[in-house]
Amino acid sequence: MTTISVTENRTARAVTDGLEPKNVILAVCLILGAAQDSILTGLAWAVHAIVFAAVLPVAYIKYGIRVGHWKDRHVGQRERRLHLIPVIMASVGIAITSMVLLDAPSQMTALVVGMLATLAAILPITAFWKISVHTSVAAGAITVLTIGISPWCAAASPLVVLIAWSRVALRDHTLGQVIAGTALGALVAGAVFAWLA
Repeated sequence: MTTISVTENRTARAVTDGLEPKNVILAVCLILGAAQDSILTGLAWAVHAIVFAAVLPVAYIKYGIRVGHWKDRHVGQRERRLHLIPVIMASVGIAITSMVLLDAPSQMTALVVGMLATLAAILPITAFWKISVHTSVAAGAITVLTIGISPWCAAASPLVVLIAWSRVALRDHTLGQVIAGTALGALVAGAVFAWLA
């Protein structure tokens, strides 16, 4: 392996790990929460969403690694994702239920429903093809912020390209899988958010 490819591999790993779905979820929830009419209420609901959409799923993934269900925190094995995604969907579903019952701001609820809809779209595809969750989450987040806060949020779109590059460079996905993930995340999360918010 040449020095350039080692450097590229390290950079790709840093991008994949630094911009992994849980970190993107954390960012989109906090940014949208802070943009609500009541910042404190918005941030409180952001934390609520983060617990169910990021913290609990990550805890489950860490448990799965510890007991040997999967090898890495990105759950690279497609078949294993078929077991993980429904667990995450259940956690996100609990978040939505409480948000509806407790009258959370419509944008915050729409964001989390968009997450669930995206997972629901990813699950059947994962049965036969390893679509990129990384690019799906990132594209969905940027689309939601663009619709919910400002068109200027679309300026963050190069981050999706960077994430896609990292996933392909690490040979975790093909170009087609990262493009499909990007399109799915932007379309599903964006459509659901625009409809409900």
